[in-house]
Amino acid sequence: MKTIYYDFHIHTCLSPCANDDMTPANIVGMAVVAGLDSIAITDHNSCKNCRAAMRVGEQYGITVIPGMELCTLEEVHVVCLFETIETAEAFGEYVSEHMVKIKNQPKFFGNQIQMSEDDEEVGREEVLLLSSATISFAELPTLMEAYHGIMIPAHLDKQSNSLVYQLGFIPEDAKFRCFELHHMENLHEYRRRYSYLENCKVICDSDAHQLEFIHGPTHSILVNENTIHEILKALS
Repeated sequence: MKTIYYDFHIHTCLSPCANDDMTPANIVGMAVVAGLDSIAITDHNSCKNCRAAMRVGEQYGITVIPGMELCTLEEVHVVCLFETIETAEAFGEYVSEHMVKIKNQPKFFGNQIQMSEDDEEVGREEVLLLSSATISFAELPTLMEAYHGIMIPAHLDKQSNSLVYQLGFIPEDAKFRCFELHHMENLHEYRRRYSYLENCKVICDSDAHQLEFIHGPTHSILVNENTIHEILKALS
């Protein structure tokens, strides 16, 4: 077993609420400088910058997991991580088909920029990615099985778009096996409040929208190898 330092919730410039300098190459470079072994790219409702980041990750020797921060029908944010870029992009297409189609207004919400591995702009997403998808939280376990991914309720200890804030409880038929906190010191309180969490893994991520907020080597997990397959296995 080996210890790897991670940050599994990072937004690129494809997310309208992220800075435009959150390019795939800048993010991977910052993660390397920060001393991380693995990161995940998790833009709002899209995986379109994951492939570029993964290619940069290969050059720098850091494991980049393709992912997404899905906004469900209930406006619950869920980090979805995938085994391959192909399954991630296929899920991204599925989500796109189930998005509420609101046109982005960059002056109000921010740019939604798709980049190449060389940090060249290759397109802009026209549909506002901050909108909800017509996919319920209850549907996600089946979808993750179909797309070979795992679901992680995001920032459970935030009073915005978290599972317990939006619903007020954890559903009795919930099937997730890992959850995310923004502050790890809240772990005992949340496990005391919600007994379901006692049997779940926990991760602590930055939810970075700016380069300086990407985590340093603060939080770690044990894995057999620093590969996407082994990381998802350890989390699930």
